[in-house]
Amino acid sequence: TDYCGGWLCFGCSLLAIGIVTMIINDMASLLGCVMCLPDEITAITFVALGTSLPDTFASMSAAKAEPYADSSVGNVTGSNSVNVFLGLGLPWMIAAFAWLGGGNDNAKWQRKYQGIPELTDTLGPPGQREQAFVVLAGSLSFSVAVFSACAVTCIALLAIRRRVIGGELGGPRGSKWLSSFFLTCLWFVYLGLSSWRALDNGGGCAA
Repeated sequence: TDYCGGWLCFGCSLLAIGIVTMIINDMASLLGCVMCLPDEITAITFVALGTSLPDTFASMSAAKAEPYADSSVGNVTGSNSVNVFLGLGLPWMIAAFAWLGGGNDNAKWQRKYQGIPELTDTLGPPGQREQAFVVLAGSLSFSVAVFSACAVTCIALLAIRRRVIGGELGGPRGSKWLSSFFLTCLWFVYLGLSSWRALDNGGGCAA
């Protein structure tokens, strides 16, 4: 950790995290294929658990070490903001620039996206579209809506705990277990509704 002021270690750590994340994503996709689960479900279960458990333990350590909840809650929101804004935004930006001006000679793209009616507003009428970077939303809007509702409910719980108990974390034994149970139920609600929507949209094994 002493080389280059610690930046070399930091860069190698990011590279290792990226490689491990790629392996987890591929393994989860293969497992989902064997279990007849669409990628939407494997992403919010196996991949999410594999990549978020380190954040969970980091938040637990921060909650035990710090007298306030700022570090533990900030770790959760900070890691998720990096995942959403940087983890999605940077690859999408690179892919968009890579596809820009790439011509229309990709036969696989033509077969896959030229006839999709949902892309008319963004790419033009079928048969006249120029190639571009495309990521179909699928059940994403519904999943994000459910997640947002659960997140607002979680924030409301933290606000109630601050007013009633005097702090977001800790407190009497009964309130701690009740809050933990409630937040776990929120995760299962999100998981269940998102999985139902993904399967309802035609995911899983073909009949």
